[in-house]
Amino acid sequence: MKTPLSEKIAKRPWIGWALFIGTMAIVFVLGLLAASIVQRRTEANILNTPRYEIAEFEPRNEAWGMAFPREYQTYAQMSDTNFRSKYGGSAFRDLLEEDPRLVILFAGYAFSKDFNQARGHIYAVSDVHNTLRTGTPVDENDGPMTSSCWTCKSPDVARVMSKMDPADFYKSKWSSMLSEIVNPIGCANCHNPKDMTLRLFQLPLKEAYQRKGKDLTASSLNEMRTLVCAQCHVEYYFKGESKYVTFPWDKGLNMEDIEKYYDEYDFADWIHPLSKTPIIKAQHPDFELFQHSIHYQRGVSCADCHMPYVTEGSQKITDHKVQSPLNNMEASCMVCHKQSKEELIRNVYDRQDRVTQQKILLEDILVKAHIEAKYAWEHGATSEMMQPVLKLIRQAQWRWDFVAASHGASFHAPIESLRIVADGISKASEARLELSRVLAKLGHLDSVPMPDISTKEKAQAYVGIDLKKLRAEKEEWKKTKLPKWLEMAKERENAMPLPKRIM
Repeated sequence: MKTPLSEKIAKRPWIGWALFIGTMAIVFVLGLLAASIVQRRTEANILNTPRYEIAEFEPRNEAWGMAFPREYQTYAQMSDTNFRSKYGGSAFRDLLEEDPRLVILFAGYAFSKDFNQARGHIYAVSDVHNTLRTGTPVDENDGPMTSSCWTCKSPDVARVMSKMDPADFYKSKWSSMLSEIVNPIGCANCHNPKDMTLRLFQLPLKEAYQRKGKDLTASSLNEMRTLVCAQCHVEYYFKGESKYVTFPWDKGLNMEDIEKYYDEYDFADWIHPLSKTPIIKAQHPDFELFQHSIHYQRGVSCADCHMPYVTEGSQKITDHKVQSPLNNMEASCMVCHKQSKEELIRNVYDRQDRVTQQKILLEDILVKAHIEAKYAWEHGATSEMMQPVLKLIRQAQWRWDFVAASHGASFHAPIESLRIVADGISKASEARLELSRVLAKLGHLDSVPMPDISTKEKAQAYVGIDLKKLRAEKEEWKKTKLPKWLEMAKERENAMPLPKRIM
């Protein structure tokens, strides 16, 4: 019995030939597609399989680059320092020159000498060599800093800690590690050398979670894409005489939780020489403020925006040029947001402008409060009279710095940032009101004279910093002392075996 189709083909043979040719064409296309998929999967397996065996504590980023050349190639692009956004970027920026009020707020602390815009991870070690904050130690037992300052600068830290007690590392002099810590933040800080999976290498984060009873090993991949950044982009302090690096998260991660932790511990980073206020120096509480971000609440990780996926040939890899998304909008923001690049940048700057405007207002009030407090001390104020003033200045400066020190707070969490800054403005204003009462009791009813701090040089001269002398000493140290330690490091690394080829 013939079917309708066979009858049609019998009457019109060309229909049969057309069906045959069409079927063959579909089979051919499907074959090509299947071959392409197999080829790409094979290529992916080959490329993602390390060709070299990397040691557990291998700190050299170049050695990791032998096993993972594509990722290393993008990492190396962090040497580019040309990008400058309205408030950040990778280009060099002297923050004290841009805002001389910072010199007064950090008076008595090393940041009043030298404070520049953070550049890419690849400069983590050289920038520490260059800054005036680390001084000019003459030997391994000299200098103003301890090795706690190295903690987030290099994968060499974990390598050294594998051979000595962390407590002994932290309390040793910064200068004693100049020949040991030479590789900038890189591959080993975030990756397992066996298979490139993410790992948490930094001890302070692990210890903070242990104290909170949380299991980091249960973290999802998406959580890990933020937690690896939280190893360093957090608030921390150097605890006790041993300067043990500690995250103050025991009471929570909000600004008030951390302040309560510090207050109960009676902690201060330094005593401000003008107002005599015990000040807490916020480090860079990025992870803490990011949790108030709409992006975080929608499940976006740090890496999604700062290290987006890119296509390299037939492969999708993570871009290891860690940078501002504003310099890579197409691969970061515009993957999810359909607005134009110009509109998205305007949205970012709108938020940053509003937070910055209020932050500067708080700085103005705080600077005056420090100078007025100095005036009060000089005119007979007692500790009892000044106690409530100093408490308010401490609270106001903590609020200012919690936002100011965070790299992306004004965009990540503009609502929380404005809340904190507004609270700081209130505290600083209360401090000035209280100071006016103190001065009135001492018989001073006129305004306190304000120094000219319109430039970095004038502000540093006011607080007694001889910048020219400090710079000359640093340049001499870099020429005569630093090369000795770097040569020792070079000899040590030359004796280290290169990764073993396994494919």
